[in-house]
Amino acid sequence: MVRALRFFFVDVFASRALEGNPLAVVADADGLDESLMGAIAREFNQSETTFLMTPTRADADWRLRSFTPGRVEVGGAGHNALGAWWWLAAAGRIDLDDGKTAFAQEIGDRLLSVEVSATGGRPESIAMEQEPPERRQQVDDMGELTVALGLADGDLAPDLPTQVLSTGAPHLLVQARDRNAVDRATPEAPRLAAVLAEAGGEGCYVYSLDPVDSGSAAYARFFNPTVGIAEDPATGTAAGPLAVHLIDHGVAEEGSIVIEQGHFLGRPSQIALRVHGERVTISGAAIVAAEGTLQL
Repeated sequence: MVRALRFFFVDVFASRALEGNPLAVVADADGLDESLMGAIAREFNQSETTFLMTPTRADADWRLRSFTPGRVEVGGAGHNALGAWWWLAAAGRIDLDDGKTAFAQEIGDRLLSVEVSATGGRPESIAMEQEPPERRQQVDDMGELTVALGLADGDLAPDLPTQVLSTGAPHLLVQARDRNAVDRATPEAPRLAAVLAEAGGEGCYVYSLDPVDSGSAAYARFFNPTVGIAEDPATGTAAGPLAVHLIDHGVAEEGSIVIEQGHFLGRPSQIALRVHGERVTISGAAIVAAEGTLQL
């Protein structure tokens, strides 16, 4: 027997197609095992593929599971979740009021809130709660990290600590001198993976404090060799920790913070966040750019 599964490509943190971060969304994924979900994610070869499922918790509206092309399941509420909720809203799979409608998503063992803003039944933006910040290990060996990133002495800035933070996924935050230095990064994947493993980080967020847009707080690129992602154009699970980090060290104030990403890849993205104490919320819009059917 052949099972037909509908899938969609959603450009997240984008105002028009072919920008932002592309996400593959598989609807009605109940019954798929982890091996098959990993194989489907490898087939699509997007940074993440999200599968929409019936929740296992009575207080959740949907359950989301996300896999990378390396067949690794990842958590956190970033573009993987925002794009899935945008598709649910655009496809009429959730009931929307004019204004804001609240939902709950099951991701791993967490229940996280989602708020969809809509007019006339069509989504305009989605805001999602991330997990409370966890401030983890700092990295002191900047020499090895510099080499692992393919950078030269002086390309990394000593102003802010190089530290692993998590708002759902632990990422190493690395400050570069300026965005030209950020753009020069050419990571050696095995070497960077070793640095991340020692630090307890999943991915590496290299950023500078001279963004393209004066309204943004930072300019960033994201590398995640530990799960098979060479570079990601917009990473919500890294932008959340960076916003917290900037507040921790007096670079930004609590409230609204925008992180730029994707310029280097020709997919410019703006990731909007709000931070109040331990509450981190990420928001943005998306575009459903393509659809098709998997024949399994």
